Amino acid sequence: MQGMSVEEISRATRIPISSIERIEGDHFDDLPGEVFARGFLKAYARAVQAPVDEILARYTASRRISYVTPTPLSAPQGKRSPGRRVGVAIAFVLLLILFTVAISIVLRPRGQGAPRELSMQAPNAPALVSSAIVHVG
Repeated sequence: MQGMSVEEISRATRIPISSIERIEGDHFDDLPGEVFARGFLKAYARAVQAPVDEILARYTASRRISYVTPTPLSAPQGKRSPGRRVGVAIAFVLLLILFTVAISIVLRPRGQGAPRELSMQAPNAPALVSSAIVHVG
């Protein structure tokens, strides 16, 4: 419309030349994505001094006709992949091992905290038992 070359529009808008050619050829499906296409159209309309709202309205109208609802790429909520189950099982086992180690450290008997009588009795315990039998008998 303004007599500008594709290269001039590309420099003014910073839109790749290939995208400008697609816009001018009404090949909107070949543009990178919806957000980029709208941004490119706004910048293009400003560069060629066309009404931005009208250009976007025409683009939106053309998209409604050929718009297809995309199918979701994620797995259904009810089904979980086997890889996730294995990961959860491994994490559970590791937590169980860590918990067991922590409990064994906390409950480990310490020689310093035991009364002197208990620590001294252990080696003499058989003698005391035999002497107790003698006194009873």
